[in-house]
Amino acid sequence: MSVITEQKYKSFAMSEYDVLKKVILCEPQNMKIREVINDTQKHFKDEGIHIERSLEQHKQFVETLLNHGIDVVLLSPLEKFPEQVFTRDIGFTLGQTIFVAEMAHDVRKGEEDVLKEWLKNEKISYFNLIGDEIEGGDVIIDQSTIYVGLSNRTNQFAIDHLQSILPQFEVVTVPFTEKYLHLDCVFNVISPKEAIYFPAALEQKEIDILSQRYDLIEVTEEEQFTLGTNVLSIGNKKIISLPVNKNVNQQLRERGFEVIEVDITEIIKSGGSFRCCTMPLLREQPSS
Repeated sequence: MSVITEQKYKSFAMSEYDVLKKVILCEPQNMKIREVINDTQKHFKDEGIHIERSLEQHKQFVETLLNHGIDVVLLSPLEKFPEQVFTRDIGFTLGQTIFVAEMAHDVRKGEEDVLKEWLKNEKISYFNLIGDEIEGGDVIIDQSTIYVGLSNRTNQFAIDHLQSILPQFEVVTVPFTEKYLHLDCVFNVISPKEAIYFPAALEQKEIDILSQRYDLIEVTEEEQFTLGTNVLSIGNKKIISLPVNKNVNQQLRERGFEVIEVDITEIIKSGGSFRCCTMPLLREQPSS
């Protein structure tokens, strides 16, 4: 599915908060906790995931994006990939370049090939990060600064390589408590001046660095578990968030954000929310 629009570029992104124009998703048709790979999955392993409910929630999410004028591309879901709904991790768009990741965990290796096939069919070029252990959930972009989480999915070698091929950017390594899987589960930039974070996952040194640039909106432990940081900004201070995260949503509204509540609580049982489920292909270039 894709609504065709006329754009200057086929791919472009320089932040997490500019107006979203086109985004890549994948339906959770084969979603299951086959192998526990994060703390959230550990909690829900015995309960499992209700596929029909997750598909209906994902459909509502897609419809919300379409209703806000965003083109949605749906990759082909394959039975062998139970985590394929989390398209953010398979790559990231920076400037006009799409970087395709090399997945770190065996259960996800090969998902990137589905993306590459789609890009080839659309005649969209990409940079293949072969040999680099890096996933898009650890990469947060804010103009000339790239924050990269140091995790069990993204290593320092990959971060150093990213800096070497992008000398015009400042690449900032952000270590965090490993059990939280990806950086976007504990930190997310939502405007040029504001970010959401879960302080218990970060060392004071990192908090001090981030607080120098952003007004940090704190997420409680309870709302970190329901992925309160993992919201999706679609631009113009509009943010898609879970209804269950009432404290986060209230703080956002108090700061002038329009919070669009969509329930994907079945999907988050596998450890990812709105940001994890979306790989932005095109964000509007701000007028200078």
